[in-house]
Amino acid sequence: MQHIARKRFGQHFLSDGGIIDAIVSAIAPLPNQHMVEIGPGLAALTQPLVERLGALTVIELDRDLAKRLREHPQLRVIESDVLKVDFFRIAQEQTVNTPPAKLRVVGNLPYNISTPILFHLLQYVDCIEDQHFMLQKEVIDRMVAAPDTSDFSRLSVMLQWRYAMEDVLFVPPESFDPPPRVDSAVVRMVPLAEPPNIDIALFSEMVQVAFSQRRKLIRHSLGRWLESKNFSGTFDLQRRAQEIPVAQYVGLVQQLTLQSTLAH
Repeated sequence: MQHIARKRFGQHFLSDGGIIDAIVSAIAPLPNQHMVEIGPGLAALTQPLVERLGALTVIELDRDLAKRLREHPQLRVIESDVLKVDFFRIAQEQTVNTPPAKLRVVGNLPYNISTPILFHLLQYVDCIEDQHFMLQKEVIDRMVAAPDTSDFSRLSVMLQWRYAMEDVLFVPPESFDPPPRVDSAVVRMVPLAEPPNIDIALFSEMVQVAFSQRRKLIRHSLGRWLESKNFSGTFDLQRRAQEIPVAQYVGLVQQLTLQSTLAH
């Protein structure tokens, strides 16, 4: 029975064999690795992955697709909204009698909620080895953007402080059924082995404030926010948010946290 793509789930099913092979090659799955696929859909990527892995956990929200996937003997199906999934629990469940192994996470993410999914996974980065996602190309352009470019954004900063990322493959609309109206790409995200120690909630708030008025100098936004925090250090506020490297945002939040600690 043919499955009709559902607009509310942002479904576009990968159908180009050459692109599928290229994605699998980029992921390079090995036998017995613990992998989780988000949104397996019609299993175009799932099948070549599970053939190499031996077993695979998949997260699927669409009830009809989840039912179909359960018929596959090598798949463990979690029927859920990925934003409600606890990846720490998956990592623990998969390593009952063996040393904890980190998860490899892959997926063709629904474009309408790709950013919330990326932020959700950021909470579980300590149990993740790497991530390979197909996303709208313009989102990946922002993820991997360098400072002082038009694509450098809040998303760039919020991910680059924690991951090394690269755009590994371009995917044209005709590779899907139905074709989306945008270009796609595949991104590789590898958690940094020694990430900076920061207060993530404060960092997130700070970066959001900094980029809230992109075209203005940050003294209008971040400057006022720093005043409200009684910041006593120095920071060049005569710049726009996209001109500031990730390391400087990290350094600023560390200064703030240290100042707060000393004050108490």
